[in-house]
Amino acid sequence: MRKSLPGAATLAALAVLSSCSSPKPEPPKTMKIRKQPFGQTKNGESVELYTLTNRNGVETSITNYGGRVVTLKVPDRAGKFADVVLGFDTLDGYLGNSPYFGALIGRYGNRIGKAKFTLDGKEYKLAANNGPNALHGGVLGFDKVVWNGEQGAGEEPSLKLNYLSKDGEEGYPGNLSVTVVYTLTDRNELKIDYAASTDKDTVLNLTNHSYFNLAGEGVGDILNHEIMINADRFTPIDSGLIPTGELRPVKGTPFDLTKPVAIGAHINDKDQQILFGKGYDHNFVLNGGGLALAARVVEPKSGRVMEVLTTQPGVQFYTGNFLDGSVQGKGGKAYPHRSAFCLETQHFPDSPNKPDFPSVVLKPGEKFESTTVYRFTAR
Repeated sequence: MRKSLPGAATLAALAVLSSCSSPKPEPPKTMKIRKQPFGQTKNGESVELYTLTNRNGVETSITNYGGRVVTLKVPDRAGKFADVVLGFDTLDGYLGNSPYFGALIGRYGNRIGKAKFTLDGKEYKLAANNGPNALHGGVLGFDKVVWNGEQGAGEEPSLKLNYLSKDGEEGYPGNLSVTVVYTLTDRNELKIDYAASTDKDTVLNLTNHSYFNLAGEGVGDILNHEIMINADRFTPIDSGLIPTGELRPVKGTPFDLTKPVAIGAHINDKDQQILFGKGYDHNFVLNGGGLALAARVVEPKSGRVMEVLTTQPGVQFYTGNFLDGSVQGKGGKAYPHRSAFCLETQHFPDSPNKPDFPSVVLKPGEKFESTTVYRFTAR
């Protein structure tokens, strides 16, 4: 017996039911990169701001003045976005005396003791811009120069920055060609790829100095953030914050962050190292090799999680000990004491003067390469 076919009205009703029970998913958001003017330096150089957006709506803005991460907007567990890096709304803030917010650091990130080192039998003297020591590349480090910027290759939005540091700049030898690529992935990662080559033996330590508050920039302190650092040892410092050369086990000290602990749990301990750093301002010797997990930070209230992966051997954990509320950041908000933390992936401080530390020497014909990833999730 032949079954009767449904009529037009029945087909229409079935179509309505089908559309109600199986709604069409929203099309994914488009990835993009947008370039806009960001002002001029005091020398009249034009500066741009590049905004990268991934398919999830995560967004970061980066300026070619010092390669600085100006904004980084990521969601919490409820899907609410917040900017999680400290900084300024305009270029003028970065041109002033700011504490390296979001900056690319070089030639040498962190400190070099007594502002000098010897390479190939020759002593090189650097600017002493941190007491008797050299800090973060000198008076005119990579954070204070205008990089050449262009949209990167690849499917995901990226920014490619180039800079030629000339022989003798800030006292360092060799013409150093540097390329840094920022990529915003669909895994909600800000990936930073560093590369450099030289025509003369030199020393090199590149990093990024973003200040993070996972509750949102300008939203209280970071003492309740929970941190884990994948390091069984750290490099203790002297009163001038220069490593002694020792690789000290973290076990039994305030530096044992191998399991999650609130940043504020031991930050005021009467430990000599904590007193020297006025909190945490120390390099940790990372476990593992390759692109490995260095640290994980959780902000309990928002549920935001940041994981840091790197190919570098160390990470400097800094807890905003020198922030004091005098800096007026985005929206005129003051950034008080310990209102942010930094996780600066790196080679160890003062390595040019510590032969037992991993080498930071770059020679002609070699290529320096490293990768760091800041991955954001929520729980």
